[in-house]
Amino acid sequence: MLSVTAVWRNWGRTESVNPAEVVTPRGTDEVADVVARARTNGVTVKAVGSGHSFSAIAIAPEIQLDMSGQRGLVAVDTATGRATLRAGTTLREIPGLLAPYGLAMANLGDVDAQTISGATSTGTHGTGLRHGGISTQITAVQLVTGNGDVRTVDTSEPQLLSAAALGLGALGVITEVTLQCVPAFTLRAQEGPEQVDDVIDSFLEKVALHDHYEFYWFPHTGFALTKTNTRLPLDTPRSGPGVVRRLIDDEVVSNGLFRVTCEVGARFPSAVPRINSLAGNALSARTYTDASTKVFVSPRRVRFREMEYAIPLDRVPQALNEVRDMINRRGFRVSFPIEVRAAAADDLMLSTASGRDSGYVAVHRYHADPVDGYFDEVERIMADHGGRPHWGKMHTRDARHLRSVYPRFGEFLSVREELDPDRVFVNPYLASVLGD
Repeated sequence: MLSVTAVWRNWGRTESVNPAEVVTPRGTDEVADVVARARTNGVTVKAVGSGHSFSAIAIAPEIQLDMSGQRGLVAVDTATGRATLRAGTTLREIPGLLAPYGLAMANLGDVDAQTISGATSTGTHGTGLRHGGISTQITAVQLVTGNGDVRTVDTSEPQLLSAAALGLGALGVITEVTLQCVPAFTLRAQEGPEQVDDVIDSFLEKVALHDHYEFYWFPHTGFALTKTNTRLPLDTPRSGPGVVRRLIDDEVVSNGLFRVTCEVGARFPSAVPRINSLAGNALSARTYTDASTKVFVSPRRVRFREMEYAIPLDRVPQALNEVRDMINRRGFRVSFPIEVRAAAADDLMLSTASGRDSGYVAVHRYHADPVDGYFDEVERIMADHGGRPHWGKMHTRDARHLRSVYPRFGEFLSVREELDPDRVFVNPYLASVLGD
């Protein structure tokens, strides 16, 4: 189905494009027809999801495939716990689809607006040293390759699946994703402020001890907000702040008030340290127990830009101290907290955790803040620690650098040569990070 083209922008307003053609496919066969036509005509195709990538990975200058109509559950195998979803299904929709079968995703990030194909194709992850990123939950994908063939890649082809489960959209248009789910479970969440020096020093111990652990450091302050989640059986009674209290905390304080302080900080940068200090002093502890999907995810309504790097886990404390020193030395005024998480090593070719336990350092700026070189300085520090940029977030690394930090980079290029020899799915971003 053709649509009238208009300027497409991502959520962070860091990228935009006016596609020559937009197609909203009604099924896999139509995706295959579009890809075959593009190959014949020598033009490119890119699928877009929710637009939550901050990088240009979804930019489609020629044919843009809008997958928003390809949503919902295809099948569930209750014996194996595997669920197959259409590619455009959002993470927000999945809990409701799995609930009737007593299933849940094993781990999630803190944002649920992404589509399942977009989240996995860019390496979205949560936190927890016993858990990999979302792509590690994939047991099969159905995709349309560069010649228009419909192909299912599953665990019977482990080499190919380790590329296709996190493929950057470079291997084909994913139309279905099969996830290995787990029995639905509950999380006990413990959140509260701590001294940042103690938090950094104990990070390696905490991520090894707890199921899910992360923290947010507010630059210019000595405070960090820690979040510790413990997995419990599904029938554990719900407890803690009620719906109204959490609505106030998450929507009024975390989003509404935070938006105001960010806007003030953007207009008056010199006020940022004072604002952050006030925010840090206002943090309070809370403990609650709820369904996993209601604890993993938090609303993110204040628009921002983001860069995130994965580094070897044991490098996290040193890298963070270098970032703190750099902020002070360069005089940056940063209103958004720095987010620090961890994930288990996996064997996916282009996973940021490929072959190593990883710590994740994410830096953010309010969308109205000036571009002042803060990200460049953080990126330099992360690169010195062997950092791998999140594919869906802002960075400047190219294929030459990425080949040096991804041990299976060459294997992925071989798979790309097999599935998209004519580069039907290339765009300027992929040309930069993978090469022509």
